[in-house]
Amino acid sequence: MRVEDGFQPIPFTEDNPYTSDPVLPSLLKRIIPPRAFKEIEPDLIRLGGNVITTIRAMGSGTRISAPTLTQYDQWGRRVDVLETSEGWRDLKAVSQREGIPGIFYERTYGEHSRAYGFAKVLLMVGDAHVVFCPLSMTDGTARVIELLGSQEMKEKLLPRLISRDPAVAFTSGQWMTERPGGSDVSQTETIATPITASKSGSDDAFGPTYTLDGFKWFSSATDSHISVALARTGPASSGSRGLSLFLVPLRLPLLPPFPSPSSSSPSLIPPPPPPPPPSSTSNNIHVHRLKSKFGTHALPTAELSLQHTTAYLIGAPNHGVKSITPVLNITRLWSAIASVGALRRCLAIATSYAGVRTISSGGAGTRLLRDAPLHVSQLAQISLVYRAIVHLTFGVVGLLGKVEVGCACAEEGRRLRMLTPTAKAFAAEKAAGAMEEAMTTLGGAGYMEENAFGRLIRDGLVEKIWEGTTTVLALDLARAAADPATLDSFLSWAQNILSTTPPSLLPSLRDALSLLQTALSELQASLGAKPIAPLTPRPALILTGYIASSAFLLEHAVWAWGGGEEGPEERDVHVEVFRRWVLEGGVAPAVEDLRRAREDGEGSKGVRVRDNERIVFGRVRPKL
Repeated sequence: MRVEDGFQPIPFTEDNPYTSDPVLPSLLKRIIPPRAFKEIEPDLIRLGGNVITTIRAMGSGTRISAPTLTQYDQWGRRVDVLETSEGWRDLKAVSQREGIPGIFYERTYGEHSRAYGFAKVLLMVGDAHVVFCPLSMTDGTARVIELLGSQEMKEKLLPRLISRDPAVAFTSGQWMTERPGGSDVSQTETIATPITASKSGSDDAFGPTYTLDGFKWFSSATDSHISVALARTGPASSGSRGLSLFLVPLRLPLLPPFPSPSSSSPSLIPPPPPPPPPSSTSNNIHVHRLKSKFGTHALPTAELSLQHTTAYLIGAPNHGVKSITPVLNITRLWSAIASVGALRRCLAIATSYAGVRTISSGGAGTRLLRDAPLHVSQLAQISLVYRAIVHLTFGVVGLLGKVEVGCACAEEGRRLRMLTPTAKAFAAEKAAGAMEEAMTTLGGAGYMEENAFGRLIRDGLVEKIWEGTTTVLALDLARAAADPATLDSFLSWAQNILSTTPPSLLPSLRDALSLLQTALSELQASLGAKPIAPLTPRPALILTGYIASSAFLLEHAVWAWGGGEEGPEERDVHVEVFRRWVLEGGVAPAVEDLRRAREDGEGSKGVRVRDNERIVFGRVRPKL
């Protein structure tokens, strides 16, 4: 049989990612004031159309590929020329033109500017090939400069970091990871030495000038213009208390001078051409090698050595961890959006395929997958996860927007502190499994690279690692919750949301509300313990994610029920999503996991900890 003969599968077509999204239009309608929403929504509809046409084409075929590094030229000179693909550069440029991250700092819509900008990111993530990694760090660096930068940084660098013009826009990296410590920055080896006369002349105005010497083991966004980095200004014995934050130009001069205009008539003598870009090694930064990674293949990630590299102090000396915190908080929310956006694309593919794929229906001929109850049940489970983590992530985005414009109350600031690590870790954990489920809904076709599942899953899995693994973030949550006021701000907020349930919904939601009350009690007992049990932090983070996502879903359901949605069918769906997420999405097992971890620390004197060691290592080894 020729390939043209017999059954011919019908290719699926994805719809506009904004108008077809089951969550975003309704969510934005609720959280953004009507006048602003009326202006924002047409732009999101336009962007959605561009995503499935021009933006998707930028990352197709040979246009997008892994970066290459040429360390030496033919004469043996060290050049470290890093080249990225055309598609990567185009995707970065189109993102900047869309106002990412500019929207966040233009603040046209005040506290809602974050929701507007992140909605754009969500629509683009599935086709952006991780270009938002450098843009997320650019966002974080812009915020640090806005808060702590010198006047010269604010005047000369901040406008470039938030520019919508790719010709002048800067991107930034973030260099923290070193070989001894990984996520533990207390073991940072890079040394910062103050100097009185800078090699870069007029760049001294950016702030106190230092030279850095060290090795950064994992530097994403190696093609950026600048980076923020931690380096040691105190003794090694001081750990993280001896670190300071620096702005590092990847090339010098940081702002190359342009030639003066000619005094002759422009019609007689053309203006001189711009000077060539500075050498890649002009600031004594050498690329040891590009990383060979499981995913994120288009993103240049490298090992870098710093040898008397010029850098400028940001913030107070020996306060580097505190100074870089805004970068970490912002990039963690970007990571959550990346997980959500990857799942969005996988779910869109799965639902589109269900609308064209036919299957045998016994003796009744054929029917579409969308008409097969068992298949739709699987899609509904994936959609449930997507809806929950969208509401969770945008709930935290709303808090960040309030804090940035100064309209957040103290309780909202504390809640943001507790929910930032939670949203990042919970979204990554839940999205990874749901993306795999979406792949299986296409059968063998889902395993083909052409459908983008492979890339999305590979790229999406990194969100469980970058900006802190789930365990690292769980420890961060435990530190935040150690403050009774912070823990209480979260618990009281969740209780208040539960209390808004209208009487007409109580009969159908009684079991779900009761389970959430149990979850809140367990979380308070576990995180409020002094000290907390050693196995508590990770299950506590997962349960916090369930409680917070459930509260945001309930908040939306109550709004819809009260007239926020136009039709009764849409209102019923929001209520059912909340009910199912609580009763079927995993809240009850999460409560049991946390209770087990707490009771092990309180009553059984760590028997489970010792048993874990036996299971993993075969026997309990003597402690060194």
